[in-house]
Amino acid sequence: MAPGANASAASTARASAATALVNGLAGNRTASQASLLRSAGELGGYDVSGIVEGKRALVVGVANKRSIAWAIARRLDQEGARVALTFQGERVEKDVRKLADELSNGPVPVLPLDVTDDAELDAAVAGTAEALGGIDILVHAVAFGKVEDLGGRFMDVSDDGFQLALDISSWSLKRLAARVEPHMREAGGGAIVTMSYVAAERAVPGYNVMGIAKSALESIVRYLAWDMGPDNVRVNALSAGPVRTLAARGIPGFGDMVDNATERSPLRRPIDADEVADAALFLCSDLARAVTGETLHVDAGYHAMAI
Repeated sequence: MAPGANASAASTARASAATALVNGLAGNRTASQASLLRSAGELGGYDVSGIVEGKRALVVGVANKRSIAWAIARRLDQEGARVALTFQGERVEKDVRKLADELSNGPVPVLPLDVTDDAELDAAVAGTAEALGGIDILVHAVAFGKVEDLGGRFMDVSDDGFQLALDISSWSLKRLAARVEPHMREAGGGAIVTMSYVAAERAVPGYNVMGIAKSALESIVRYLAWDMGPDNVRVNALSAGPVRTLAARGIPGFGDMVDNATERSPLRRPIDADEVADAALFLCSDLARAVTGETLHVDAGYHAMAI
């Protein structure tokens, strides 16, 4: 073989893998491209398969198979992470336990968690650390607002509705971060990812109190990034476009939000939970080792438009 042929072949393989990855992130991944991406091996000096191999993740917010949190948990599991799941209330416990059985890197701890309950927060984090041998990743996908505070006028949002929405949707991130911090410090670092929405930056009529909660959430991300950075803990948010989840059905006019985003986004298409999960995988991996305090938009470019 001619000198330099091996290097040339490797370069060609990496270029092909990069093309497959770009196409995949654009929503055009085919089975052959996905296979190529895995078989090509290195991409920019990193093996793109198993990029969270051996990591230990606590995923908060799985409610059913359509949850974005579930898509993220499944993606982390696929790439080698061990995952713990939480549930709130007996109504969803059965569904979450059934989903846990689908993950390959078991056994999967399934723990009760009401993010407003200090005792349950302590127990969920401690239980995860004990079962998995530590915590490297926290995924926070929790949000709640009273139905009567969504839709209609923002002026009509109640005081207690405002406090409840921020307590559950925003401040719970700080509560969880404070509890996982010692475990991530012991591990030599970690990654925290939470879920936001463009209403944190712009007024979305009808989204009301949840827009304020998402604004607060993104601010908390930045402050946590500063506080936790010295321990090599990265904190980021994903601002996803509207995804058709069961929880989203409770938002008045959600169908119109999806249609509007699809029509006006540069890519002219909706997004799905798997695309959000791919971005979360990136932020949880060492590929994002220099990314913190960031809000990454996964919305087909909708956030960039002024129309």
